[in-house]
Order: sequence, then structure tokens, then C-alpha cells
Amino acid sequence: MTDESADTTASTPFDDFGGEEFFARLVGAFYGRVEHDPILRPMYPDTDLAAAERRLRLFLMQYWGGPQTYSEERGHPRLRMRHVGFHIDAVARDRWLTLMHDAMTEQGLTPEREDRLWLYLVSAAFGMQNVPDDNPGTPLPTETIR
Repeated sequence: MTDESADTTASTPFDDFGGEEFFARLVGAFYGRVEHDPILRPMYPDTDLAAAERRLRLFLMQYWGGPQTYSEERGHPRLRMRHVGFHIDAVARDRWLTLMHDAMTEQGLTPEREDRLWLYLVSAAFGMQNVPDDNPGTPLPTETIR
């Protein structure tokens, strides 16, 4: 006996977040902020942010289990390599996180989904930073040199 009403397909995080519609809203809200931001906007040479917005949307959709369009069009994400030409210091990283956090909190996610997404975004932002916070040879102010 089978229960035809039972859904045997596994849900992905992509589905749980709300599919393409969710990621379009999230990334649209983020780039709406980037457009007027004095720190991040200069990193985008194009006058129109639509291409960058599309790439981030496709990447996030794929990362969370959605369509593989990003890889089909651009190959492996190689995020650090793709961002190496941009000066991403702690200030830029933190601004990216601030704008993304503001965009994320507008989406009405459950606390569990918001936490899950936020943990990934923080990890990704720190991974993209390519300008060190401190000179590795300089002790921190709280360290004692003996």
C-alpha cells in the first residue's frame, strides 16, 4: 500500500528559504543598498549593477540547492579567485555584511533560517577578505614583547 499524498521528495534549503523568489528579493534588497554605498559601489565598474546582482542571485540559489545555472554559465564558483582583483579589507567586508544583514532581516525568515543563512554569509564574507587586518609581524596592542 502506498500513500500517494506523502511527498517523498527531499526539501532543499533553497526550497525552505522560498526558492528563486526569496533569493531575488534578498539580492535585490542588497544591491539596492550597494547602489548608494560609498564603500562598496566603487568596486563595481559597470554603471548598471544588474549583472552583478544576477551573478550573486544565481550563486546563492545554487549554493543552497537550487538550479545549477551559475556553474553552467560561469564554471566552478572559485569565489576567492574571482574577487582577488578587488581591495577587500575589514571595512569593505563589514560593510558588505551590514548591507546584507539589513537585506536579510527584511525577508521575514524564521529565526532558524535567518541564523543558518547569516552563519554562511559571515563565513563567506570573511573568506573573501584579501587584505589582512594587521601586519602579521606587528604585535597586537595587548601583546607584550619580551
